[in-house]
Amino acid sequence: MSEEETTNINESIIKCPACGIEGIAKSIMKEIEIPHFGNVLETTILCENCGFKHSDIISLEQNDPARYTLEICKDTLSTRVVRSQSATVSIPEIGVKVEPGPKSEGYVTNVEGILTRFEGAVKTALKMFEDAQSQKNAKATLAEIQELIKGNGTATLIIDDPFGQSNIVSDDVIISEIPSEELKDLKTGFSHIEDRS
Repeated sequence: MSEEETTNINESIIKCPACGIEGIAKSIMKEIEIPHFGNVLETTILCENCGFKHSDIISLEQNDPARYTLEICKDTLSTRVVRSQSATVSIPEIGVKVEPGPKSEGYVTNVEGILTRFEGAVKTALKMFEDAQSQKNAKATLAEIQELIKGNGTATLIIDDPFGQSNIVSDDVIISEIPSEELKDLKTGFSHIEDRS
């Protein structure tokens, strides 16, 4: 059996959501079985005209809320990470966190890929905020992330998933319950409308 088993579910030509041209974008949906994780639906939209690309990973299995914790070090940079669209990813020692929002996407990467995503976000913040304190904080955070990418030092990667659909594929991962007081405040990325009747 291969590392991942793929079943092509659907491939069609659709109107591009970015440029609006009818019949140009390709929509691909695949069901993938990921070892140690389960079945996911991978969706991709590609437009030949404008270059638009959107990908998402959606778990097809329901699990209990879970916290996945792994020490980041030189030996864990290549560890596979599956982040669902509802998960919060954080590295508390350096003060970085990404919470899900309405346009949040799931993805499969490795620990180095998570660090690279944080590095890109901090570089964007450096361009947005010009005050001295924000610049100083962002530069310090960026330096810490870059040291971790080089394999220097350690920190803690935490993924909190209210639907338990994420994973860190390692014998060293600690999987635990999310305390109920934290779970109720955890963002899911989904909008809800309250019934006020």
